[in-house]
Amino acid sequence: MPWRQLLWVDCLAGATAGTLMLTLHRLLASWYGVPVAFLLAMGAMNLVYASCSFMLARRSPRPRRLVAAMAIANMAWAPVCLALAWSVRDTATALGLLSLGFEACFVGALGWLEWRYRQLLSEPMPAVSQLSN
Repeated sequence: MPWRQLLWVDCLAGATAGTLMLTLHRLLASWYGVPVAFLLAMGAMNLVYASCSFMLARRSPRPRRLVAAMAIANMAWAPVCLALAWSVRDTATALGLLSLGFEACFVGALGWLEWRYRQLLSEPMPAVSQLSN
C-alpha cells in the first residue's frame, strides 16, 4: 500500500461512514437497535474527524505532531467504540454490535499504521512531475 496516502484513506473512511450515518440514520437505527440520536452523534463525529484528516492530508509537508495527534485520536476512538457497544448491548442487534466492533478494529488499525508511518506521512509529498519518473 502506498503509505503516504494513509491520511486520505482515513479521510475517505470517516466521510463515508459519517455521511451514511447521517443520511440513513432512521434505517440504520432500526437495523442496529440503537437510538437515532446515537447514530446522529456518531455520524457527526465521523464528519468532524474526516474534516480534520482532510485538512492534514492535503498539506505538504505535514507537521509530525499533527500526524501523531491523528494517530492517537484514531487509537483512542477504538475503545470508545467498544464502550459504546457495551452501553447499547441490551438493545443493539448483532449487526449493530458488529458494526461498532468493526469500526473499533478499523480505526484502531488505522491509528496504529499512522503512528508507525508518522515520519513518512510527515515528509513532503513528491511533486507530480517526480512521480512519473
